[in-house]
This record gives sequence, C-alpha cells and structure tokens, in this order.
Amino acid sequence: MNFVPQHDQMDCGPACLAMIASHYGVDFTLQYLRDKSFITREGVSLLGISEAAEKIGFKTVAAKSQIKNLNNSLLPCILHWNQNHFVILYKISKNVLTGKPVFKIADPGHGYITLSEEKFEKNWIFDEDKGVVLFLEPTEDLYQQNPPKEKKLSIKFLLNHLKPYKKQMLQMLLLLLFGTITTLVFPILTQKLMDEGVSKKDLSVISYILIAQLAFFFGNIIFNIFRNWIMLIVGTNINIRIISDFLKKLLKLPIKFFDTKLMGDFNQRIQDHERIETFLTSQSLITLFSAITFSVFFAVLWYYDVTILVVYIILTLVSVIWSLFWMKKRKILDYFRFQQRSENQESIYEIINGVSEMKLNQFENYKREKWEEIQQKLFKTNIRILKLDQVQLSGFEFINQLKNIIVTFLAASFVVKGSMTLGELLSVSYIIGQMNSPVNELIQFFRSLQDAKLSLSRLNEVQDHPEEEKENQVPLLSKKYTEQNGIQRGVYFKNVSFQYEGPRSPYVLKDIDLFIPEGKVTAIVGASGSGKSTLMKMFLKFYEPVNGEIYFNHLNSKDISPKDLRKNCGTVMQDGFIFSDTIERNIAAGDENIDYDKLEKALTTANIKSFVEELPLGLKTKIGASGNGISGGQKQRILIARAVYKDPKFIFFDEATSALDADNEKVIHDNLQSFFHGKTAVIVAHRLSTVRNADQIIVLKQGKIVEQGSHKELVSKKSDYYHLVKNQLELGD
Repeated sequence: MNFVPQHDQMDCGPACLAMIASHYGVDFTLQYLRDKSFITREGVSLLGISEAAEKIGFKTVAAKSQIKNLNNSLLPCILHWNQNHFVILYKISKNVLTGKPVFKIADPGHGYITLSEEKFEKNWIFDEDKGVVLFLEPTEDLYQQNPPKEKKLSIKFLLNHLKPYKKQMLQMLLLLLFGTITTLVFPILTQKLMDEGVSKKDLSVISYILIAQLAFFFGNIIFNIFRNWIMLIVGTNINIRIISDFLKKLLKLPIKFFDTKLMGDFNQRIQDHERIETFLTSQSLITLFSAITFSVFFAVLWYYDVTILVVYIILTLVSVIWSLFWMKKRKILDYFRFQQRSENQESIYEIINGVSEMKLNQFENYKREKWEEIQQKLFKTNIRILKLDQVQLSGFEFINQLKNIIVTFLAASFVVKGSMTLGELLSVSYIIGQMNSPVNELIQFFRSLQDAKLSLSRLNEVQDHPEEEKENQVPLLSKKYTEQNGIQRGVYFKNVSFQYEGPRSPYVLKDIDLFIPEGKVTAIVGASGSGKSTLMKMFLKFYEPVNGEIYFNHLNSKDISPKDLRKNCGTVMQDGFIFSDTIERNIAAGDENIDYDKLEKALTTANIKSFVEELPLGLKTKIGASGNGISGGQKQRILIARAVYKDPKFIFFDEATSALDADNEKVIHDNLQSFFHGKTAVIVAHRLSTVRNADQIIVLKQGKIVEQGSHKELVSKKSDYYHLVKNQLELGD
C-alpha cells in the first residue's frame, strides 16, 4: 500500500481512499477522489467516502463495530478517528513480548503508527464499546477504471520559469564562472608557496604569492556582490510571476472550489513559493558550478594520485546514497508540516477576525488552547523532521570526516615515502576540502528540488482545476436571449433540484418550477434554511443544478458565460464584502475610470450621500478591514450603491436592507422603486415592507415552493405566507 499524505486540512477521507485503492494496485489522484467525495469546507462525511468508493469500483459496508470483530481478512478498512478524522487500519498483529494485539494505522495526517489496544480503543471507540468503520471490497469495476494520471513535475518544467530571464541568468553564470576560476587558483598558489617559497626560504616569492591570493580573494568578493544583486532581481520577478499566475488561475475557478478550502490552505500555498524561488535562482546555479568545480578538482586530484582519487570517490558515493535514502521520509513529513502550518494560519486568522465575539462569549481561553494544540502538533512534526535531518547529516558528516582522514593519511604516507612533496600534500588537502563543498551542494540541491517540486505541485493543484468559463459559452445578451421568440420573457426554473454534498445528502432545493417575469419585481420569502439564498446563487451561476434546467428566455444558463452574466447583474448578498479601499472604489469596484454621475446617483439611491459628505476625505475615505469602522447599516448602503452603480439588467438582493433602521429603509425602498423600473428584480427578504409591493411573491419551505402570488392573494389564503408575516401584519396592515 502506497502511503498518501493529505495535502489540505480536509483531505483525510480522499487520501485514505487513495491508499486503499493503491493496496489493490490501482492509483487515483487526490483531486479525482476529492471531486468524487463531495468534500466541503467542513471535510468529508463517511457517506461521501462510501459513494466515492462505490463509483471507483468498491463494494462498501459502513458499520458500528467492536474491536473483537476486526480481523486481518477485513483489512484494510477506514476508521472514523477521534470523531473528526479518517485513518486506515491495515494490519492487526501481536506484540512479540506481551502477546497483546497491536494495531497498525496509516494516518494521512501523521504517517504510519503502531498502537496498543488501549490507545487504539481511546481514539476509535465512541459509542459504549463500538466505533465507526467502513469496510471496502474491490469489484471487477475497480480494475476497469482509467483514472487520470498525476502530472509528474520534472526539473525541465521548473526551469521553464527562468526562460524570460535568460540575459540575467547568463550574467550570473559568467560571474559564477569567474568565481570558480579564482577558486581553482588557490591550490596551485598553496603548492607554490610551500615548494617555491617556504622550502627555498625565498621571501619575495612568498610575498608575491600571498599578494596574488589576496587579489583573487578580493575578485571573488566583487563577483559575489554582483551575483547577489542579479539574484535578488530575478528572484523577485519569479516570485511575482509564480504567485500572479496562481492568483490569476484561482480567480477563474468556480465558487464551489472555494467551498472546500480554508484560508490557511491558500496562505500556506502562497508562502510556499519562496522554496521554488530559492531553487531556481540560487540552488540550481550554485549546483551547476559546484559540479564544474568538482570536475576540475577531480582532474587535478587524478593528476596528483589515482589511489587517493578512487578512495575519495567510493566514500563520497556512500555519503550521497546515505543522504538520498532519508529524503523520501522527509518528503512525507513535509506534507504534514504544510498541513499543520495551514491549520495554524487558519487558527490565527479566526482569532484575529473573531476577537469581538470571543470577548463577548468568553471564548478566548478555549481558542487559545486550541491554537496551542496545533503548535504542539507542529512541534512534534518539527521534532520528527529534526531527528531525520540529524540522522542524515550525522551519517553524512561522519562518512565525510572518515574520507578526509583516510585521504590525508594516504597523502602523508606518500610524503614520508618521498613520492609526494609537502606542497603537494597541502594542495591535496585543500582540493579535498574544496571538493567536499560541491558534494554538500549536491545533497542540498536534491533537497531543494524536492521542496520546490512539492511546493509547485500544491500550486499546480489549482492550475489543473477546470475553470468556470468554458470555451463555447456565450454572452447573456446574445441573439438567443434578445430575439422575440413568442414566449413570455424572463427566467425559467424547470424542475430544478440542488444538493451540496452528493446524491444521498438532503436536498436544499427540490423540484423548483418557477418563472421570473422580465422587468418585474419578484420577492422570495421563507423561514431560515428554506433555500432562499441558494436559489439566489443558482441565478448567478455560483452553483449548477443537480437536476433540471435554468433558462434566460430560450438561453440555457449552462451556455451563458458566468462572467458576462454577473456583469449584467447588480447583487447584494447576505454576506457582502467591503474591501479595504476608498468608498468610491468600493462602489465603482472593477470600473477603472469612475463615472462620477453614476456614482452620485448610486449614493442618492442608497441614501448614503450625507454620511459620505460628513467624512473629512469624502469619497476618498478608506474603509474596510484596515480602514475606518462602519456600521452594519452603512455597509449595506454601500453594497446597495455598488449594485445601483452598475445600472444592471438584473437586480438580486438577499436581505439587502435587514440591518437598516425603519427611516433609512423607507427612503431607500422608495428610491429603489424607480430604479427597478424596466429591470428584472429578485428580492429575498423577511420584512413585509420590502416584499408587499412585489409583482409576485414566492414562498419557499424546506427547499420547495409552497405558495406563489401577490401579497393580497397570499394573505387571503391565510397559509404559510400569512403565518410568516403575521406579526408584521398586526403592526402594519
């Protein structure tokens, strides 16, 4: 069974499934299994893993089981671990000394673990003496699968990032070459110093040689200064390019992709780029010239003595093999550290952003302790990495030191026998010292390459994900939408159903048949959790229907460019975002050249003009996360102004006035009535004052349409709508 570490915090389920598939000789990529498992930001359910397993060719049985019912004939199986994680039990054996059972676990977030029965029980059992287990049995379908292959990243792929900087890289190569040449002069000067100067007691020769050494040393310093400048310029540009490409691709992905990721996962991926830059700008070039230096010194050592060279090469190969042996283990630990650093960032982000709520609810100690738990996990992983590095480095250094001693002994014995001069001995010692450095650089190169490939593979998980925009999609206002085709114009929902987590999860919307007439106002009401916001997001193509179709006139929403659709929509979402920027930029958003006439109209419609005029910098006032604090009502009015500024064809408001006081709401409501004229508006709201004047009202209940009509019609029925607004009716009708 190949061990598959989880890449992100929520990947434990798909990683377990990938390991079990590999046990039966079939390899699946983690992303492929993520898509099959209906993973969410909260992780993946056992049901999601089971469905994914059945799709790829396993027969599954989920059960609550006792420890005594587990045996090797049923393994490997997936266990629900600590009520928040999934691991694989792949073997049960007996302790040789005690005879007690021991359990072999493959934990995608930690590695291979061996546990006693007591510790196993503590982590797995949760309901009296039972724990949750998923048994998997392969079928013929598994072996007929043709899963996508994981892209292997080569050195050539990494070096493609250097193509735009050929001139600078050539300059760095020349500077490194000059530095190498100056280094090669030192052993020759050392030999001459001893044989021509010290042995013959010639002070003038000694002086000339020492001055030459100083001059070459000074030249080396100059070359390094220029090289470091070029390295900074190239490195910075590569950094910008890698992260810019990452963000460019990220922003083209569908909203559903972001539902499965946490902030820490993205932050850690972006921080990972430093390892790619280090490899490309410094490590690769240094290793190249280390190889050249090694080759030249190799030839010089051959010239001095072949026996010494053979001994040196044999022991060097042993030290390199020793180091490479430990790198695979280090690769797995790198995944664990990435995941835990991601958790750490997510925890810090939550603490900083939720500080008000934490103080209000005395949540500080709990959250701080949770953060400390993450630090302990990270500490343990760092300890494991340190132990591995120390074993690798200690063995490498020991073999190197042994090599130096043996070579020095051989050279000294040749001097004693008279077959080598003292100057040649010192020169050989210098060469051995210089050849050790390229070997160290080679090991560092392999480690840096491994780090860079791991980091780039994480960034490429985003690059390989399908984009939201498809090639054959058309603009919203295309011929099929605008032509007069005999039907009533508007938006049609035809038998639309939607689920967030796969075929067996509960329906958020079920069998929705709905018509939104063009140029009219439609209100959607219903209790919390009835599917109102999800329905709104379906209009905007944030999610595609699981069943059914959505049409804009005769144009199927699947054929419409999501970007163009949203360009024609003015939207205020329930969780609308205020950017850390000026008020005018928050309203004009992506409009590069702000139209101040439209801006003025938007401010007036949203009844926020007086608030803006009172600010010292007016429209230039910076607000948001790092700016002035604004109230919930002011935030909503800015969001309304943003929607109005676009002057769109469609208006979508999701509880857009819920934070407003009665006076502001009345003014904005009246202003919006004229703005809505000729536009198709869909409003989600609870307040009677917002919905009573709508042309039609849709009542949702548990994801289904239960009533539809005008305010008067629905009140007279005294059914679901009547009960929703009953208290408000007593006050205002």
